[in-house]
Amino acid sequence: MLGRLPVITYLNPLDADVLKRILTEPKNALIKQYTKLFEYENVALEVEDGALDFMVSKAVEYKLGGRGLRAICEMILTDAMFDLPSEKHNGKLVITAEYAQQMLDHSKLGLSNAA
Repeated sequence: MLGRLPVITYLNPLDADVLKRILTEPKNALIKQYTKLFEYENVALEVEDGALDFMVSKAVEYKLGGRGLRAICEMILTDAMFDLPSEKHNGKLVITAEYAQQMLDHSKLGLSNAA
C-alpha cells in the first residue's frame, strides 16, 4: 500500500508560454471545454490571441499558475454562459482582450486575494 509522503518541495512558476499552452493545447484544454459548452447552446465561441494573452498575463500577475486559469476563464465567460441562451444572438461569441478586461474588472479580481 502506498500513501502520500509528507514532502514539501519548491516548484518553478510556469511562464506565459506554458500557461497559454495549458489554455489551448491539451485534449481537455480550458478553451476547448468552454467552446464545447457554448456549442450546446448553439453558440460558436472564438477567443482571440489577445484575449488569451490577457488571461495569461493576469494569471502571471496574480501568481495563480495553471489552476488559476480556470478561475480567470470563469470570471470572463460566466455572464455570457448564462445570458446568451436567453438572448437573441448571431450564434457567435468572440472574446477580445477588451471584453476580457471588462469582464475581469466587473468581477473585481483586483480586490480578491487570489495569490
